[in-house]
Amino acid sequence: MQKIQPADRRVVNIYKDNFKPFGTQATPSSHESALQINSHEKLGVGFHVYRMQPGTTTTPHEHTQDEEFLVLEGELTDNDGYVYKTGDLVWLKKGTQHSSHSEHGALLAVYIGAAERNLA
Repeated sequence: MQKIQPADRRVVNIYKDNFKPFGTQATPSSHESALQINSHEKLGVGFHVYRMQPGTTTTPHEHTQDEEFLVLEGELTDNDGYVYKTGDLVWLKKGTQHSSHSEHGALLAVYIGAAERNLA
């Protein structure tokens, strides 16, 4: 077995490294951020860690591919009233339309295969 070369590995820490401002709008939100190390050109596509500051509501959007996420910290409420809590592993089908709100903030591990479509 060959040794993994430094150029073939990226490691960051969700508690120590810098998140980048994130949002589905043209202007990134100061209340949403993401930490992503894959080679996708668009922040928020592929696997990433997504942070919502307390009081954040996401822009209404439609998923163009299935989305999966794990709530690492906090909780968030979808526009239909469903509450996702720490430890919940969630799948949302392609075509799902929603927005989410986090009263006290949340940290999610997310996988989504393609950029979302903004509904606002």
